[in-house]
Amino acid sequence: MSISKRIPILVLRLLALGATVTATVIMITSHDSAEVFNMKFEAKYTNSPTFKYFVLMNAIASGYTFILLFFPSKSSYGHLILVLDLIMALLLDSSISACLAIGQVGKNGNSHAGWLPICGQVPKFCDHITGAMVAGFVAAIVYLIILLYSLHNVMNLFTLKT
Repeated sequence: MSISKRIPILVLRLLALGATVTATVIMITSHDSAEVFNMKFEAKYTNSPTFKYFVLMNAIASGYTFILLFFPSKSSYGHLILVLDLIMALLLDSSISACLAIGQVGKNGNSHAGWLPICGQVPKFCDHITGAMVAGFVAAIVYLIILLYSLHNVMNLFTLKT
């Protein structure tokens, strides 16, 4: 791969790494407590399996992206990297989608199920979750761009060989 094709993918991977690490750190540091009817409760990301999944997927994407930064550009693993990029994009999309659903319930509640909104009681927690979801959404978009760029390069290789 020429240097002119290597620089954009390197910049995109650095952006993806920054976004996934940021999303992971913000989510891990999200906690708040409130007192309702003389009962204290604590809101942490570990209270929800969805938020744990979000942290795990962003941590996996961070590790994968970090490893690929040191991968040689003239590697014969282009197709494997393309498939793994697709998997990372799908995992990040699924984790952000699940977080958005739980975040919407936390913010607005669900009157049909009798679930009350919690963001009024623990605003710091909700702000951290919102920040993590924004960073996760940025990471998902950057991975989609990486995927499209890599796919474009692979398709150009096929047209050059024929």
